[in-house]
Amino acid sequence: MARKAAKSATKSRGASAKASSKAGAKTSTRSKSRLNDDIGEEKRLKMFQLQLEVRHLEKRAHDLFLQNLVKGTSHLAVGQEAIAAGCATAMRPNDYTFCTYRGHAHTMVRGAPMTAVLGELMGRECGLLKGKGGSMHLTSVEHGAMGSYAIIGAHLPIAAGAAWAAQYKKTGQVSFCFFGDGTTNIGAFHEALNMAAVWKLPVIFVCENNLYMEYTPIGDVTAVPNPAADRAAAYGLESILVDGNDADAVYRVAYAAAEKARSGGGPSLIEARTYRHFGHSRADPATYRPKKEVEEWLARDPIPMYRARLLEFGVKENVVSGIEESVLKAVDDATEAAKESPPPSMELLDTDVWADGGASWRN
Repeated sequence: MARKAAKSATKSRGASAKASSKAGAKTSTRSKSRLNDDIGEEKRLKMFQLQLEVRHLEKRAHDLFLQNLVKGTSHLAVGQEAIAAGCATAMRPNDYTFCTYRGHAHTMVRGAPMTAVLGELMGRECGLLKGKGGSMHLTSVEHGAMGSYAIIGAHLPIAAGAAWAAQYKKTGQVSFCFFGDGTTNIGAFHEALNMAAVWKLPVIFVCENNLYMEYTPIGDVTAVPNPAADRAAAYGLESILVDGNDADAVYRVAYAAAEKARSGGGPSLIEARTYRHFGHSRADPATYRPKKEVEEWLARDPIPMYRARLLEFGVKENVVSGIEESVLKAVDDATEAAKESPPPSMELLDTDVWADGGASWRN
């Protein structure tokens, strides 16, 4: 009887192990199929890395500001990284990016070197603009980053103009234009949208709705709940509202909009809801935001959520942690390189000021 019971128990354990193994195999298969969907593993790892690069570089910029090494103010996009990463991954190398003074993220994700970005913030010769533009005017034309604009809404007609040039030349390029929710109440927003719709321009307007136009809740001064998406119909456009803290969701709508633009379907207006973790600028403690609201949005931090998704989809922990370590090292190396770079010389300071490249002709 004892031998029979033991035999039965062994069979039971064997069956249980087999069932567990099958269940594990099914889970693994499901994870792999989810990882290799329309986005795929390669793009997801890229988006994770881009989000990390922006997050850690901007946090470093914050630290350098406190050390009085960043000149002037700065406007961080900490918390909004998924929008920049998702859109950049949907772009082609020759597409255009136009953004606001909160433009570190959008410049970096197009391929601008970390050292050059930090150098510009620190007013060093190694900066993207030789240290003469600073945080609010990052530009890297060679990477398709066509400027960060400090005047609210001013860059929307410029982005439309670049799209018109691409349409005229039949290059297949698309303009991506990023702006905050406050811009939707500016005249240039409506003028650019109307012109883009009438001429079917290959331009994608992306509203990064972080709920506040500087210090004022956008809902307090806007007639509709969704300041961009609810106005799309006025220009014959689809209302597109996306979770701006989900890089996958952003990538999908950005990719679809880009394909539509390239095929002659005209512009798109995307509203991505997100939240900045800091104040409007370094001078803003953001005490006007309700504590509960801040806590709820911080719990939806795009980077930990995306990390968890990668693991859930079957990416190995060592691959994820390897990306994290390499990004931290890259930021450290860029910081030291930027610190070692000198301020721009008088010769460089004179360059690009006058039409002939210098001030000597005036004397």
